[in-house]
Amino acid sequence: MSIFLVGGGPDTTTTPVIFDQFVAEVVHRAGASRPPRIAVVLVDHEGSAAYFLPAYLEPLNRRLACDTVPVLLRRGEPVDPGVFDGVDAIVVGGGPTPVYAEGLRPAGAAIRQAVQAGVPYLGFSAGAMIAGERAIVGGYLVRGAEVCPEDASEGLGEVELREGLGLVPFAVDVHAAQAGTLGRAVAAVVHGMAGKAVAVDENTALVLPHLDPGEQRAIGSGNCWLVRGPGPRATVSILGSVVTGG
Repeated sequence: MSIFLVGGGPDTTTTPVIFDQFVAEVVHRAGASRPPRIAVVLVDHEGSAAYFLPAYLEPLNRRLACDTVPVLLRRGEPVDPGVFDGVDAIVVGGGPTPVYAEGLRPAGAAIRQAVQAGVPYLGFSAGAMIAGERAIVGGYLVRGAEVCPEDASEGLGEVELREGLGLVPFAVDVHAAQAGTLGRAVAAVVHGMAGKAVAVDENTALVLPHLDPGEQRAIGSGNCWLVRGPGPRATVSILGSVVTGG
């Protein structure tokens, strides 16, 4: 079973391979005796989830008969960790990254335990960013200098890393080529906020098998940009997609 970190929301994910591979793992995990139970986490701001949730549910329902459990996060209302008991897969959506980080923090141990037990994890945009031990939650400045466009700042000035879910041992950024956030991932490593980072393009996913997280691969139409330290000696390399789909 694997961790899928997608560099954008479902609206930017046009290649079917990402959902196809995730669903195949969900089916394998659940077996043939019952419909899989999938927790779908989404921020809900004044009813916004009703508009955005179908974009996550429709690709799943089109591929398999499943029992989806919407987990709606609201600012200032941490989630109950018990909602992840017994699920066969976890999907975490996109939106305000700081709200996801804050809302899911009390459930971090439960999510890690599920993933370590073989539950597939699919994180879109913010859901990918919070997967690290330390999560990039926004910002566009480091020591007052711009490192990415302000539009990607989540309303924060200086780049901030906060406690993440601890599913992967590196920081994650998203919309890399499209929103110019590769610079933020590089800056996080160069300035010692993270030992290493990965910036993922839209329509692309970084996939890490649970059994051997070193066997990471990229799928989709873009690239995953790997940033390794230490500090000012940081290097950037590209993990190109090995699987694409139309």
